[in-house]
Amino acid sequence: MSQHTHRDPSRLRDRLVRVLNHYYPDCIDTRFGGYVAQLDERDGHVYDGLTKHLVATCRAIHNFSVGIKRDGPTYCRATAEHGLHFLRHVHWDETHEGYNWILAGREPRERTRYCYGHAFAVLAAATAVDVGLPSARKELERATSVLDDRFYEPAHGLYADVADPEWEELGAYRGQNANMHACEAMLAAYEATGEKQYLNRAAEIADALVCENTDNGCLWEHFDETWTPDYEYNWKDPDHQFRPWGYQPGHHVEWTKLLLHLHDHRPQDWLVETATDLFETAVETGWDDEYGGFYYTVDREDEPVSSDKYGWAVAEGIGAAARLAVHDRSYLDWYDRLWTYADRVLVNPRNGNWYESVSREGELPDQTHDVAVEPGYHPISNICTAIDVFEANPGLLE
Repeated sequence: MSQHTHRDPSRLRDRLVRVLNHYYPDCIDTRFGGYVAQLDERDGHVYDGLTKHLVATCRAIHNFSVGIKRDGPTYCRATAEHGLHFLRHVHWDETHEGYNWILAGREPRERTRYCYGHAFAVLAAATAVDVGLPSARKELERATSVLDDRFYEPAHGLYADVADPEWEELGAYRGQNANMHACEAMLAAYEATGEKQYLNRAAEIADALVCENTDNGCLWEHFDETWTPDYEYNWKDPDHQFRPWGYQPGHHVEWTKLLLHLHDHRPQDWLVETATDLFETAVETGWDDEYGGFYYTVDREDEPVSSDKYGWAVAEGIGAAARLAVHDRSYLDWYDRLWTYADRVLVNPRNGNWYESVSREGELPDQTHDVAVEPGYHPISNICTAIDVFEANPGLLE
């Protein structure tokens, strides 16, 4: 496949639609409402039609809203509206005013309040506002209010991570990941509404977390309640779903993309410089020169902790390299290299969806059929980023 295929906006749109088509129509839950996210990544069969994870719900709303924006299939609008209604009326806890983390059908299974999940509610609502879905603006205001009223800590300019279901106490843990996605959500909310408070908050998060906490191009994941790095957190649980121990190259390139996105709206030299440093750190310490792909995590001596390769990290690298190429064309080499690896190892040739993870050598793992939180969000978001870059900068197509 020609490298220019990876840069052609029309062909990129086709890739985006293939991911959406993998999930539709089986993702529509006609029994309980909302989405079925647990579709087998190899053949697409539903293996759990009951469990509803807040993050999966929000990401699917976002995905189908992106489909509307990109002139995708006609089903996108009704499907996005379907999910937004479920988020608003079922995930939402009217008594305590927050989103329940996991549902069984329509009943709460896990009510813990996570900043990470509420950040994705902001993202979902913002993308829905951007494409004019009914009630999206009210949901954006509600989700933002909870995020700011319950999690935001003005002394640090960042968000706490977790609270009990009744909002009586915040946990001591503070995390990079939730704040990164809060920054992403605030940028989306600013673009959807034009309201500067969202852009201001995105800039505040980036400044407090990335500008103040990078160490030689590295960004640690885990902190205590004073935002002091906790280098022991989860060191015995390196494969934790949301909080693995170690540096994550995938998050370094994800921040590259976000800092450059922020720079588009509020240019500052440090944003481009730091974005470049984070990307270079990711490829120097996290890229597997023998088999390709980013190691999931590396230790403080740049040695792999988990050598598995995750599809989301490569997808984020694609978005990051596309944005970097606007400032330095040489990053198109990484853009093409990442797509080559993705097509060879991560993209399901049958359906066009992306595998969640593979071994270091690129082999699919034994199927575990866990609760799904990734219904194509990372590929769709970063394909969309690449489309934006190449449409705005046609010279990069040459």
